[in-house]
Amino acid sequence: MKKYSLIIAFLWVAGSAYAQNRNDVALYADDDLNGTARYQSMSGAFGALGGDLSSLNINPAGSAVFTTSAFTVSAGNYRMDTESNYFNQQSNDHASDLQFNQAGGVFVFNNMSNSPWKKFSLAVGYELNNSFENQYVIRGNGNNSIASYFSSNAQGVPLEELEVFSDENLTDRYMDLGNSYGFSGQQGLLGYQNYIINPVTEDPSETDYVSNADFANDLYHNQRVYTSGFNSKFLVNFATQFTDQFYFGAGLNFHSVEREKITQFDESGYANDSNLQYVQFDNELFTYGNGFSFNLGGIAKLNNLIRVGASYQSPTWYTLTDELHQFINTDYYEDSASTELLYAENSPQTTLLFPDYKIQIPGKWTGSMAFIFGNNGLISVDYQYQDMANAKLKPDNDAYFAHENDLIANEFKATSTVRVGGEYRVNRLSFRAGYRFEGSPYKNGLTMGDLNGYSAGIGYTFGPSRLDLGFSQSQRDYNTQLYDTGLTSASDLDQRRTRIVLSYTFNM
Repeated sequence: MKKYSLIIAFLWVAGSAYAQNRNDVALYADDDLNGTARYQSMSGAFGALGGDLSSLNINPAGSAVFTTSAFTVSAGNYRMDTESNYFNQQSNDHASDLQFNQAGGVFVFNNMSNSPWKKFSLAVGYELNNSFENQYVIRGNGNNSIASYFSSNAQGVPLEELEVFSDENLTDRYMDLGNSYGFSGQQGLLGYQNYIINPVTEDPSETDYVSNADFANDLYHNQRVYTSGFNSKFLVNFATQFTDQFYFGAGLNFHSVEREKITQFDESGYANDSNLQYVQFDNELFTYGNGFSFNLGGIAKLNNLIRVGASYQSPTWYTLTDELHQFINTDYYEDSASTELLYAENSPQTTLLFPDYKIQIPGKWTGSMAFIFGNNGLISVDYQYQDMANAKLKPDNDAYFAHENDLIANEFKATSTVRVGGEYRVNRLSFRAGYRFEGSPYKNGLTMGDLNGYSAGIGYTFGPSRLDLGFSQSQRDYNTQLYDTGLTSASDLDQRRTRIVLSYTFNM
């Protein structure tokens, strides 16, 4: 059986053409529970505690709680399990990875004079904010066609713009459409040149398009999604202790993002007399860039039992670049009795390199309280507030981003996060457990649901060093559309993250 293939690779696209939208804003705002094993096993409830290198993610004053200089390194196993439900048809998949979670050190300088400023600390380190390692499959019989995606994008583009002129090839036409009509015009070209859609009339100025997909029953869809990469940061922290009661700190965070998302989609099950019999549409999106944020915080000892903490994390300002590679493969016959395909020789190659853009993730406020029971143990609680309705895609003067920002303001809301952790010590052993809740940033609570997570761990002290083992698991539901336009059928995703982390700490 002959097939018509169209591969896209290496192209610069100007104008209002971007691969990211408001759902990606929510993705980059999601900081998973990472860091040291002790931090994870107590669900990150460290805002009023300090004394752990990953606690600086919550409250930068925490480095001044250290009594001596220390170094910690952490690594472990990450696993993501996903169950999808597409038109009541379930599928399961998982991804796992060995990861380097954290590494860093704190240097404590004690003030030997009688000044009320007791000590000064400097900390540097690497932290994994979020891992994008995942894979899942969505399959089942849907009631719409991928042709709707292409026809939706082609609307408004004159037919003559989707024809390859005599003095150019398909790659040239693709480039010109990107400059004139943006990403949607290019998608319309893919659909038309692959016989997935046709114009309503043959008038060169025709701007309306219809599907070539003829089906009486539901079509079979199979979409497999692979993601990989990370969102990490390098931090520099400064903190000081004033008298025996107060700790103050500030931190600078330099973020790095690398993410690859491969989406493989197949559609079949057309009517026997349909000219179009099969569509494969694959996309590979690579996003990379950097960002910056800072945080400020303080911790106060009210008495020997109670500590309180407060901190502010600034917005995170990301500058990102997207590269997109697309592949289409179709079976289209001149008529239902034919075994030959039309014009199966075109195969341009190019990669879409989108203009740089910015994402601004709103700042966070955290209030904390901890109860310290001498050397026997502790209980700690954090409450965090973030208004995701203030998130922004930039540049502001871009029409596409302006529209997405309006949707963010209307669809997103303020979120609350609660973390509770405890530790109980018996001689050299420490037993830990925790719970965390993160509210959905979406008003509908469906696109991304609330997160619930549990954790536990154990630690053993060898005098100047300590070995910690932590376990954490969280669950969150998503409602994910196959595509933003046209084929907007959605699948419910139930995702469960599991981490097992081992940390080694050496005190100077």
